[in-house]
Amino acid sequence: QVHLMESGGGLVQAGGSLRLSCAASTTAFNRADMGWYRQAPGKQRELVAVMTSGFKTNYADFVKGRFTISRDNAKKTVYLQMNSLKPEDTAVYYCNLNDNLNYWGRGTQVTVSS
Repeated sequence: QVHLMESGGGLVQAGGSLRLSCAASTTAFNRADMGWYRQAPGKQRELVAVMTSGFKTNYADFVKGRFTISRDNAKKTVYLQMNSLKPEDTAVYYCNLNDNLNYWGRGTQVTVSS
């Protein structure tokens, strides 16, 4: 059973920063693609950023230049550094592990006040 535990969410003012972390319980972490998704109220879940097992990255256009995804395979943890936050970034942020099968964390709330 794979468990993903997100942390680091919270309330921040517009222009501020947060760093999300997602710790994985599986030894498959190193060969898995890791991603961050978000879901705002009344909206569908959307991709924010992904880092492949080979450390290639892909970002949604709305976070390019503001968010950075990284991973530490020794710690089996993926991070999302979020800078220059905007009120429209308010959402529940979910960690995803893709190793042929998809696994999700429970999410962490990020709220950006104007």
